[in-house]
Amino acid sequence: MRARTASLLAVLGMVLLALGLIYGTRPGELTRDAPDGQPAFPGLAAALTQARQIVLLHHGATLTVARQDAAPEAMWTLPDHGFYPVQQDKVHALLSGLSELRLDEPRTAAPADYARLGVEDPAGKDAESTLLRVLDAKGNSIAALILGHPQGSGVYVRRPDAAQSWLAAGHVDASSDAQDWLVHDIISVSPAGIAAVTVTRGTAQLRLTRQGDALTMSEPADHPKLDSVKLDAVGRALDGLTFEDVRRAPAPGTALGSSVFTTTDGSRISVAVSKDGANLWATFDDAAAPQVQGWAYKLEAWREAGLLPTADGLAAAEPAAGAPAAAGK
Repeated sequence: MRARTASLLAVLGMVLLALGLIYGTRPGELTRDAPDGQPAFPGLAAALTQARQIVLLHHGATLTVARQDAAPEAMWTLPDHGFYPVQQDKVHALLSGLSELRLDEPRTAAPADYARLGVEDPAGKDAESTLLRVLDAKGNSIAALILGHPQGSGVYVRRPDAAQSWLAAGHVDASSDAQDWLVHDIISVSPAGIAAVTVTRGTAQLRLTRQGDALTMSEPADHPKLDSVKLDAVGRALDGLTFEDVRRAPAPGTALGSSVFTTTDGSRISVAVSKDGANLWATFDDAAAPQVQGWAYKLEAWREAGLLPTADGLAAAEPAAGAPAAAGK
């Protein structure tokens, strides 16, 4: 009798073990019936070392952030922008936030109520939800989660293949806007750091040199009276320069000309400017900032006057009839 009982218990144990293997939670799988406060993805932190892509679907549009492991160092990039580097700390914060999510309370399992929590099908262009997928190098899923509306210190979530939604404690910053991921700074040289500027447009050339606290025009020697504010804008052209968009060089559109900014320490920064319709694009050659080479940057249209000035563009406005003439340089 005892032997029969022992045999039955052994069989029952094997069945329970098999069920656990089949229905248990693996890294990257959302906890199904978790007690309050349990991790949404147990063991995910270790699995995320294999992450190579982050794919975000929102309003029917997809954004992919991909890790490039090539030398000189591994970094996360935007494939749709020529694999331009993104804010690395933003990626780390997203992955850490995902691994630290904890399921607090079960919410609705009725599809009709999903939109109220923002966990509806994210493929719809009007959907407020965001589908976050983390993939390995072979495109296999490490974790997938629908992120809904924030609620207090948490967020509503739902697994894509599950009906049950949850209120999860934690935060995952998963913006699907590429502009939120890019590092928009290009170059920053203070006005006092610009010693000279040489501008070439076709066969025309002008040269500005610093005299004391201001730039003056040394070439052509025969030039109209100049506007000091416009000259100052040329000196500030590289001060905290940022971009609106970026792509691999060459720049699109028609070439307008180029400028060479010489700094007070003798460095030279070359800028080639082009126009694509109403869009202004520029490429840079700066030995002190090699990371800008090989990229074309879309800039605000008004920056043309500072990066590629003309003698006429720098001229002071003619005084109105009868008005005293302004002092010029």
